[in-house]
Amino acid sequence: MSENNRPIENENESQKAFSDDFVIGEGFNISEVSYEPPQEATKKRKKKAKNTVKSVIWVVSIILISTLLAGSVFLVGAEYLGLGIGRGQTCVIDVKPGASTTEIAQQLKDANAINSALVFRIYTKLKGYDGQYKYGLYTFNNDDCAYEDLAQMLLNEGAKAETVTVTIPEGTGINDYTKNVNGEKVTVPGIATLLEKAGVCQRADFIDALNDYELDSELLKSVNVGKTYYELEGYLFPETYDFYSYDSKACAKLAVQKMVEETEKRITDKMMKRADEMGYTINEILTMASIIQMESGQANGEMSNVAAVFYNRLNSNEFPTLGSSPTCYYGGSFRNDDGRYDTYKIKGLPPGPLCSPSISAINAALYPANKDGYFYFVTDKNGKFYFHKTSAEQDNTINSLQKQGLWIYEYFD
Repeated sequence: MSENNRPIENENESQKAFSDDFVIGEGFNISEVSYEPPQEATKKRKKKAKNTVKSVIWVVSIILISTLLAGSVFLVGAEYLGLGIGRGQTCVIDVKPGASTTEIAQQLKDANAINSALVFRIYTKLKGYDGQYKYGLYTFNNDDCAYEDLAQMLLNEGAKAETVTVTIPEGTGINDYTKNVNGEKVTVPGIATLLEKAGVCQRADFIDALNDYELDSELLKSVNVGKTYYELEGYLFPETYDFYSYDSKACAKLAVQKMVEETEKRITDKMMKRADEMGYTINEILTMASIIQMESGQANGEMSNVAAVFYNRLNSNEFPTLGSSPTCYYGGSFRNDDGRYDTYKIKGLPPGPLCSPSISAINAALYPANKDGYFYFVTDKNGKFYFHKTSAEQDNTINSLQKQGLWIYEYFD
């Protein structure tokens, strides 16, 4: 056996042979190569992608914020110059003595003269106008109202107009209506007539103001739109007012606004909640209250009893209709009346109130007396009420009153 083919006898000789066979050349180096597990590499790729997404989001956010800021600057500029704000409408605002800039700014916003009450307040503060605006009546067109124009108007044009005192009696409707009392015709003047006679406004301007009024408050949301003759009937609170009388159209708007706002003050959240608990809308409660008012007159102490009778009829299968004569008077005050308010013909309540009810009548509608089984009542000439369970009892009382000369009967003619 040759020397090269001689078996390696032990491990040391094997290592020596390997060492002798593999010799690193001069100037040749071996560097260490790092090894990354696949999991670590994946994490790094995800982190890099996440950072990229964050960068994209950051860039997009900067662009959006810049766009919004630019848009805001444009809108504020347009607001300042009064460009494209109003709709060319004639507006009237009544600035009360001592009104704050905050209150005035809100009035301007409500009149669509400005879009932002806050921006106008800031402008007023920066210009040094705060606390200098005059009270009074302002009539202007709300189209293209620049801030400076509005400010100068409020600084220089305030004036107190003449007022007239007008009492709107409880139970007054918007229209006049005529009833027949024992053969004699009696005309009850409506709110439109009362205002015209007092010199507040012309009847036609008052009706226009009623029709133009925005039904955007919580109270007015329950108005039976499209089904009543006047949507604001019953929402003009009966009270003694001081109305302005310097311009028919402007004063008509102010009169409507004043009466509606008074109603909104008187109808509390508690009343709204009570109506809901009874299963009625506030419009239905005001409708019932108006019937109670017209049937009771000024007998406030009997209103809850009258309310009980009508609720008993409303909830009884024995009475197909409510049967209240004032509902006939009311419908008859309109040309081409189709009978939608006539409770001798229709079932349930009319579509809306017949007049402006008092708080007493509204409370009676919300809290009727406990008079189960009573379906009839009649009054005598002295205003005394008689309540009955059956028609026979009612007829007996009527016969007795006729004999005593105390009978009074109203009917529509």
